Amino acid sequence: MKTVYVLNGPNLNLLGSREPTIYGSATLADVQVLCEQACARHGLALAFHQSNHEGQLVDWIHEAGRLHAQGQLAGLILNAAAYTHTSVALLDAVKGTGVPLVELHISNVHARESFRHHSYLSAAARAVMCGFGVAGYSLAIDAVAQW
Repeated sequence: MKTVYVLNGPNLNLLGSREPTIYGSATLADVQVLCEQACARHGLALAFHQSNHEGQLVDWIHEAGRLHAQGQLAGLILNAAAYTHTSVALLDAVKGTGVPLVELHISNVHARESFRHHSYLSAAARAVMCGFGVAGYSLAIDAVAQW
């Protein structure tokens, strides 16, 4: 059984209480349940993580890369949050491991502040999703299942 890695960056542990007009009322636990259900529909395993620390996200990308090299990774879904716009380290980790990446954003980052319009990750992503709310996670898993 292949695994889907779903990684969440800084402040996503605050989902449900942080700016609900932008991010909605679903919690990160709710998102994990959505991901578990989507993976189950496709016969995939799920590794679901959140960290406020860039280095921890890099370590998990490396972990996903090892699975990818063994043919056991279906794909990586990464909501890097603010690190999307600042982290060359995350880009280098994705490029270095060759993991198939979906860059995911809950909100439509292009309708927000201009600094959110640039993503370091997009250059290494197979797909970019934004603006679907937390439903984007299950849509991303549906897409990864087709790869």
